[in-house]
Amino acid sequence: MLVDTSLDPPEVGESFVPIMHTILLIWTYSQHYNTPARLLVLIREICNAIIYQCRQQVDSDKIFGSIKNDDPAEAHHKLSMCMELCAKFKETYYDHKAQAKNAWKITPSALFVRLDAFIERCQDIMQLTQTIQQFTKLKKLEIGNTKGKALSQAIVSIDAEFTAAVDRFMLVDYDIMEIEKKQFSDDFFKFRQDVKGLERRLASVLAASFDDCDTLVGKFKLLESFEGLLTREIIQDELEKK
Repeated sequence: MLVDTSLDPPEVGESFVPIMHTILLIWTYSQHYNTPARLLVLIREICNAIIYQCRQQVDSDKIFGSIKNDDPAEAHHKLSMCMELCAKFKETYYDHKAQAKNAWKITPSALFVRLDAFIERCQDIMQLTQTIQQFTKLKKLEIGNTKGKALSQAIVSIDAEFTAAVDRFMLVDYDIMEIEKKQFSDDFFKFRQDVKGLERRLASVLAASFDDCDTLVGKFKLLESFEGLLTREIIQDELEKK
């Protein structure tokens, strides 16, 4: 294997420059292996090895395990680390492509088709883990003032339905990091639609709570308690009206 898969992603990244330098030397001096077809196969194999290594860190079991242990931030960090690794390899490739005497005339989409698909999958799952981190705030949220009891109960209901939506998503019977599993798109779309519905309800609760506050200090404290969730687009749009 071209990449040592016994290493952690940051350590793997340190091998990219020596590997690409070796490939550049082969391209420059070889009589038989300096062809676009052979370079294409070589780069694709390296991409496959990188994906394999990343999936040792971020398969379904590890990601869902972090979520169940109330630590989605750990999964988020590992996904981010894998994305950085993939981006670093592409950057290293382009740096050495610029040094080649004869341009490596290969369409990037042909070279990085699987790596780009994996990066996109990482982005999707990071959206999941980020959403979970944001909605976790609901468990500690209590609203005061005259309508506080009813609005707080509405938040408890939203939190319970969000937890149920996450649990349903985690029932999938495949590895969510396996890019060949096309059913992921449908399952993740359904989860996002569920979240959007809950965001609309949460935005309504926030608007009602905002109107129920009779002091400026109270309004600021309310916004502070919703910190993190305020970056959600639907909630942000509702808040703009205020």
